[in-house]
Amino acid sequence: MDANTDLARGRACYAGEAWSEAFESLSAADGAAALGPDDLELLARSAYMLGRDEEYVAGLERSHAMWLDAGDVPHAVRCAFWIGHSMLFRGHHVRASGWFSVGERLLKAEGLDCVERGYLLIPLWLSQMGGGDWQSGHATAAEAAEIGERFGDADLVWLARDEQGRALVNLGRVHEGLRLVDETLVIVESGALSPIVSGIVYCNTIVFCRDLYALGHEREWTDALTRWCDRQPQMVAHKGLCLVHRAEVLQYGGAWPAALDEARRASERFTQGVLNQIACGQAFYRQGEIHRLRGRPAEAENAYTEANRCGFEPQPGFALLRLAQGNDEAAAATIRRAVAERTRELERAALLAAYVEIMLAAGDVDDAATAAGQLSAIAEHQDSDVLRATAAYSLGSVALAKGGATAGLTAGRRSWHGWQDLEVPYEAARARVLVALACRSLGDEDTAALELHAAREVFAELEAGPDLARVDSLAPGGPGMETYGLSERELEVLRQVVGGASNRQIAAALLISEHTVARHLQNIFGKLGVSSRTAASTFALEHGLA
Repeated sequence: MDANTDLARGRACYAGEAWSEAFESLSAADGAAALGPDDLELLARSAYMLGRDEEYVAGLERSHAMWLDAGDVPHAVRCAFWIGHSMLFRGHHVRASGWFSVGERLLKAEGLDCVERGYLLIPLWLSQMGGGDWQSGHATAAEAAEIGERFGDADLVWLARDEQGRALVNLGRVHEGLRLVDETLVIVESGALSPIVSGIVYCNTIVFCRDLYALGHEREWTDALTRWCDRQPQMVAHKGLCLVHRAEVLQYGGAWPAALDEARRASERFTQGVLNQIACGQAFYRQGEIHRLRGRPAEAENAYTEANRCGFEPQPGFALLRLAQGNDEAAAATIRRAVAERTRELERAALLAAYVEIMLAAGDVDDAATAAGQLSAIAEHQDSDVLRATAAYSLGSVALAKGGATAGLTAGRRSWHGWQDLEVPYEAARARVLVALACRSLGDEDTAALELHAAREVFAELEAGPDLARVDSLAPGGPGMETYGLSERELEVLRQVVGGASNRQIAAALLISEHTVARHLQNIFGKLGVSSRTAASTFALEHGLA
């Protein structure tokens, strides 16, 4: 084909979102006779959609120079912005700043009032919101949206409005912010935005909804992103993130094999381009979580290690893995460090439930109670059903550890109903186990048995091995039928005491510190109503605990 035929085919393929053919045809046309700046931008955008970031930037740089030579400053500034945007998200902050400055200088020199001035507000609002200045970020995004409206640029308008929604939520105006996000979904699904901006809006908003624990919104946006990706089978750029989001939503819904498959596809097949590289660490973490919940510690540890290698900190899953392996000290040290690093409440919320679980296992009930209270306060402030259900489970676990069976039952029921309404079967089943333990403590063995049976069915279907084993141990006639409020770790310590072990020997046998042993013993004495090691040993032997 000659250059004109290649060019015509390239333009047609671009319009039809056939990105590979568009890139090949436009590249061929460019090789025969240098493309003009308009067509160079089509070539560059095709490269972007294929995850070819270097060629994307190279095409924009050539187009930028051509627009300048032609005296078209607005188009040159638009190219400068997108080059800077690419550099920013690839971690090249100095070069990104340089390109943004080029755009600002060109506009200032010409004294132009054009839509590109609004695009150059994007790095400003990213900096403001990234630093937690949501009020200023909201104002900057609002200014950009006004500029976009004035010049009829839908891409800028909805990039800005989507960010306004994020700012509003972080300012405590949750429902107002989510309504703006809902409106954005209608617009992006209508096809009113360009391909690159559509992908950015999809992925940014899903991450925002996930971080907000807005599960219903995350599901709907992920479904919409999946449909968008399916219409473009040749696209690479956003596929990795799409698969990661799908994996998370599928895991919530109890489709663990499908979730594992999607996470593996993301980490194995879609690794080209900065967005997919970001997704890779998240994909490995998702694999680690499913392996951990299914009782595959070696596979989980390998996946968490790979996630960390990709730059994604594998918490709280890695700390919970250490807990499952019986290494309470390592689990506690890790989760304490992770929580201490997080200052924003939603980031802390992602860790606090695990913190409560680990502190209870370590015998630090007071610390667990404090964390559960913090999680509950965050849930109310954020008005999040997911966080409410999570917090209720933590509060119920703490209540039971303190001997408050009635409070534990109330919180456990609240957690179960919350997860049921959200259609999250695994967490709902865990809550039913909590309800069973509370009923048992209140002497209602029949209801406890019913709740354990219902939970067991879910765990069996999910192949959640560790939870299944725990339920079996708690079932009537099982070894854990009557524990008198003692945790599994406290039972281990008690059995060591019955065997005559000292605190030092117990610490060595269980790989925990003597301080932790002493704390476990204090909790054991309180729960059993005894005041000495001898009395505790006698109680254990008389009641079948050893």
